[in-house]
Amino acid sequence: MVQPRVPTTRQCYATALRKASRRLTSMYDEALAPSGLRSTQYAILGELTGEEPITINELARALVMDRSGLGHSLRPLQRDGLVRLDKGPTDRRSVHVVLTEEGRQKFDEAAVLWRSVQDRVVEVLGALEADQLRARLNEIAEDDRLG
Repeated sequence: MVQPRVPTTRQCYATALRKASRRLTSMYDEALAPSGLRSTQYAILGELTGEEPITINELARALVMDRSGLGHSLRPLQRDGLVRLDKGPTDRRSVHVVLTEEGRQKFDEAAVLWRSVQDRVVEVLGALEADQLRARLNEIAEDDRLG
């Protein structure tokens, strides 16, 4: 009797994505190390650079993280004075994550290091391919049908 062919991990979308993610995350973490930030922390600070205050729930949705994972990632940023948590002005149950001046300075410092990795990815993949890849990955991250 012929056994059905077992798919290899090379055929798995999630495995391929995780492998690529680990490779890229490692590059970004290494480049950002002199700033004292990891790529996840840099992403959090980046989401806070807008003009409007953002709640913890909104930040978790924007980063496609659960609240507890986000809370774990926020603690060192809060401890280091890069972010603060403020009660909502109209709803005291709501908590806003606010980028401090120190956080903005740290983000700006790290942006130079981050740019070097962005440029390296473009160098390796080509500008069009890198832009298409980022756009497609953002579409996947925002597609509620996959959630």
